[in-house]
Amino acid sequence: MWKHTASGFSLIEVLVALLITALGILGLSAANLNALKFNQTADVRSHATLLAYDIVDRMRANREAALAGHYDIALTAPAPTGNAIHQSDVRDWLNALSNQLTSGDGSIARNGRSFTVTVQWDEARISESRAANAGGDYLERFVFVTEL
Repeated sequence: MWKHTASGFSLIEVLVALLITALGILGLSAANLNALKFNQTADVRSHATLLAYDIVDRMRANREAALAGHYDIALTAPAPTGNAIHQSDVRDWLNALSNQLTSGDGSIARNGRSFTVTVQWDEARISESRAANAGGDYLERFVFVTEL
């Protein structure tokens, strides 16, 4: 009788092992891309938070002007002109928003001693993985409320 012993892998077993390895590598690549995207989103949100705190610190340094309403500005309003401290503060803040955030803009609303600072930016670059807002856009907002 012929004695036949196994002498290695068959071609099908090698192909199945390669397929499983390729699927694992694709899964790791997709996880890595998602991690990069979420890291970028978190970085932008951190910048927005720091910029909101920046204007609040400027308002605290110039408390009288802030309480008088000189820092109040609506979204999409043009930057103030002039050389007063509050005008320079708001102008510098709006420039920082537009330079550091994609389509960055901001607003400051006063209600007595309470101030609501809104920082807005566009996240359309990751629109494939997220649904649009009710307005049909991909604008994100960070809203900060404080008292002076």
